[in-house]
Amino acid sequence: MMNLPNFLASLRIGMAPLMFIFLVNRDSIFFEGLHVSWLDYFAALIFVLASATDFFDGYIARNWNQKTQLGAILDPLADKMLTLAAFLGLMMIDRANPWAIFLILTREFFITGLRVAAVSEGKDIAASMAGKVKTVLQMIAIGFLLMNWPFAELLLWIAVALTLYSGYEYIIGYTKKEVK
Repeated sequence: MMNLPNFLASLRIGMAPLMFIFLVNRDSIFFEGLHVSWLDYFAALIFVLASATDFFDGYIARNWNQKTQLGAILDPLADKMLTLAAFLGLMMIDRANPWAIFLILTREFFITGLRVAAVSEGKDIAASMAGKVKTVLQMIAIGFLLMNWPFAELLLWIAVALTLYSGYEYIIGYTKKEVK
């Protein structure tokens, strides 16, 4: 069912490759005459708008009773596509440390697989507070990296540490959950 939260998640899915284009196609004929900083601004604007849809689709789904199975698939897919596009694009333009990106993406793929396994076993592993803070910190780090602001690399490494810690929490939660 295509309700407002699912539409917002779908919009975020479409915004991820658009942001990626601004990051990695800097020599494109379409961007001829634009200073590279404008490409950063456009990528950052797209990222901020997409991140806002993440907040609003969750808020609307929870508070207006519009949770759907499609939304349960689209929302995490959109989140992963957005962070994947941002982190890979930033790595490709040499603004993000490849090891940091490797660690973050490895955790994301592993925990996504773990959550799928948990659902198939009848277990429900809700996002922890560390997982939610991790998402916010990753988004802030991406914003700083997109704008090439000071302390961006430090924020990225703090995000890596929290990302790994929240992954640890998911693993502990998975091993302690009983089948419903």
